[in-house]
Amino acid sequence: MPFSFHQAICNEVFQGWPFHEACRRIRAIGYEGIEIAPFTLSETPAAISVDQRRQYRGIMASEGLRFVGLHWLMVAPKGLHVTTPDVALRERSWQHIRDLVDLCADLGGGVMVFGSPKQRCTTGGSTVAEARARFQDGLSEVSEHAMESEVTLLVEALPADQSDVVETLAEAVEIVKAIGSPAIRTMFDTHNAVDEKEPHAVLVDRYFEYISHVHVNEMNGGHPGTADYDFKPVLEVLKRRGYCGWVSLEAFNFEPGAEKIASESLAYLESEISKIPA
Repeated sequence: MPFSFHQAICNEVFQGWPFHEACRRIRAIGYEGIEIAPFTLSETPAAISVDQRRQYRGIMASEGLRFVGLHWLMVAPKGLHVTTPDVALRERSWQHIRDLVDLCADLGGGVMVFGSPKQRCTTGGSTVAEARARFQDGLSEVSEHAMESEVTLLVEALPADQSDVVETLAEAVEIVKAIGSPAIRTMFDTHNAVDEKEPHAVLVDRYFEYISHVHVNEMNGGHPGTADYDFKPVLEVLKRRGYCGWVSLEAFNFEPGAEKIASESLAYLESEISKIPA
């Protein structure tokens, strides 16, 4: 059987659409999976009822979509921070992550992409080392609950203009290794790798065993095919290494409209994939 990638899309592109209509259109365009930003479901994601969680899960299944996981974990509720020296706020913030693990499990299990730059960067006079240690400790403490829930937390490297805590894939992998849990891994995002010093394909190959998810987008925040990012080298590595996770579209510029972004991105990526030697 020819190798193929499992392609998904992040649902905030369709924010404002009724959930069932968004799922129906995403599947009709050709995506296999949907990745959900919790704030698109509720300003207090932990308060989403059991019945509503079942409904969301049922809608995805009825439309033929697989649930990929969660991202943009800490947009809502407002005011959370996982590396702050304020112990009470930090504990409340990590409890929010545990609650999202439960939400993720109830929706079908999967990955949780931990980017959230404003909620993990240094604050309150902390050094980068102190903030990073708190980030690692928090992930370690929640790892057992994540593993029991069949959820994988992914440490996302972010560029310096977004966060000063975990800025490279190498730093993310250091945390993954230090924790040593199968529930804590990393991921690769083409847009957020802008500060990396080595070619992206080299990094993906080097750290492949720790990468459990991939986000695709242009460096300028547009959707694939609208700028000049060369996706082929990274896709070639993923194909050669037998990557079986998701390749998920996360666009930041929604101006072209949900359907245009979704359809053009998938067509462009499929075209690039078709050029990869067998």
